[in-house]
Amino acid sequence: MKIIPVTCAIVKFDDKILAVQRSETMKLPLKWEFAGGKIEEGETEIECIKREISEELNIHIEIKEKLTPVIHKYPDFKIKLIPFTADYVSGELKLKEHSDFVLANKQELINLDWAEADLPILKEFIEL
Repeated sequence: MKIIPVTCAIVKFDDKILAVQRSETMKLPLKWEFAGGKIEEGETEIECIKREISEELNIHIEIKEKLTPVIHKYPDFKIKLIPFTADYVSGELKLKEHSDFVLANKQELINLDWAEADLPILKEFIEL
């Protein structure tokens, strides 16, 4: 099974963190995740996450640091999730693919129903 490289961003809006909810038509419907997407041919991880955040959420971010990537096998696909922390820079947040979003503190994030691959990333982030 081929591993799909995917980036995601833990985007900080001042003291709150952005989480997005997958739509009913996406794989893993209605699960919460850190926004991001697949790396395209010839694209760096940083270029990918900035593009994905711009396309999906209509905002611009500044990358801060890379956290520990997670390899996770779902029943029908396998991903390498490459997380970055980032700060919100500009733009009006508009959801293009997701059904909902929340700006929450670390404790509130724990209570969401997360996509499994995002859980180790959430845990590492909370312990930072």
